[in-house]
Amino acid sequence: MEHRILTSIEEMVAEREALYSMLGDLPDTSMPIGATLDSRDDNGDFIIERWTLDINGIEMVPALVTLPKNGGGPFPVVLYNHAHGGHYQHGKEELLTGRAAILDPPYAGVLAARGIAAVGIDTWVFGDRCHNDEASTFKKMLWNGQVMWGMMVFDNIRTIDFIADHPALDDSRIATMGLSMGSTMAWWTAALDERVKVCIDLCCLTDFHSLIETGNLNGHGVYYYIPNLLKENWSTSRINAMIAPRPRLALAGDLDPLTPTRGLEIINEHLKKVYSTHGVEENWKMVRYAEIGHIETAEMREEILSFLDIHL
Repeated sequence: MEHRILTSIEEMVAEREALYSMLGDLPDTSMPIGATLDSRDDNGDFIIERWTLDINGIEMVPALVTLPKNGGGPFPVVLYNHAHGGHYQHGKEELLTGRAAILDPPYAGVLAARGIAAVGIDTWVFGDRCHNDEASTFKKMLWNGQVMWGMMVFDNIRTIDFIADHPALDDSRIATMGLSMGSTMAWWTAALDERVKVCIDLCCLTDFHSLIETGNLNGHGVYYYIPNLLKENWSTSRINAMIAPRPRLALAGDLDPLTPTRGLEIINEHLKKVYSTHGVEENWKMVRYAEIGHIETAEMREEILSFLDIHL
């Protein structure tokens, strides 16, 4: 699918508004942010803050903030998006404890050692919000005109409002990243919110049409699917084009069934043209690994940290 490359501010604003309108009936963005600090602890290598956020007017959102111990801040910050993997009770704790698909050590300490803070929330039905199952939540939301993915993205964007209010966090230097579902959340959030200055996705830059062609729609949970998205000619390439000209890194394994290789080629070719049109070819980078599936490797970790060092 070919998409026209947009360059004017007016066109980009209209494009974001059009995509946002696909996300169902969302809460009011003008609602003030409520944030309660529940605890603040020194784990030896970095500071751990636990917060409860009132950001959607429906249910409270538990949040985790990790801060470097050296330097007074405000620190550059990574909005870290947790994965899915059916581990509903894990959620934001992935930032502290990692998971099987993510290389050790977990990102909280790795980022803190480089002077970078991190923020993560439990998204709907995960972590401290897993009081309802995913399928039931998806169905109930649909009945009420809501789209589950839209509600998840909404909370993430409102978390950026929280970052902007936190005195130890530098809201002019925000990156977002994640693996799997967290990868998808990273590029949706960056596409819709220009306050994100750097976007890194790990193992989930999935071209929708290629996923259909390979017959692997069940590889993603129900949360992933948005009514009328393809009908309105949205593609992964078109959504990611809205991140340009901001720095963008994509890492993928050629053996990953969630990112068909033909789809990766389509996305890469389009974004190379987009970033070239903006005059910043160097800000788009896709790295593929021939013998890797849906997992982070040492080489991927090195790419991520190098990208953050350069651009954040």
